Amino acid sequence: MTDELRDGDGLQTVHQLRALTVELDLLAADFARRNDLHPTDLRALIALLDAARAGTPATPGLLGRELRLNSAGTTAVLDRLERLGHVRRTRDPHDRRRVLLEVTDRAIALGEGFFGPLIGDAVALVDGLSPAELAAVTGFLASMRALVARHGPGGRPGPGGAGAAAPGPSGVSGRG
Repeated sequence: MTDELRDGDGLQTVHQLRALTVELDLLAADFARRNDLHPTDLRALIALLDAARAGTPATPGLLGRELRLNSAGTTAVLDRLERLGHVRRTRDPHDRRRVLLEVTDRAIALGEGFFGPLIGDAVALVDGLSPAELAAVTGFLASMRALVARHGPGGRPGPGGAGAAAPGPSGVSGRG
């Protein structure tokens, strides 16, 4: 590594992102442990909540794609979450063959009780930014997500050149 990379602001920012990621991972792991969840279960809940916020019907197929699991793995996650009372499976009223997934009020309350103070503080921090600062932060985070997706599974540069992997609708990556 060159001295320029070692000492530059860019690398210091990368180290700050890494430290933030580690802290968020530890927090998510603590929540998962306290609530008898596997890290993938927490990622599933996040993906389902993100789909609900986006107005996207959540199905087992969507969840499997978000989590990068096959149908058997997705079913195992859903079985665990349903057994714990965190997810409900219902039939689509417009197509009875399709199963829809919904996070229960109990699971939402657990998440809000644990993560609510952090989310509130984060929103207050963001609300204190000027419009220019907010635009810069939002643009930076979107660019970082795209960059990480390019280097993630299916997007890693290989001997034949770089692949391209688009981030999923929720942007969930191993945060749990």
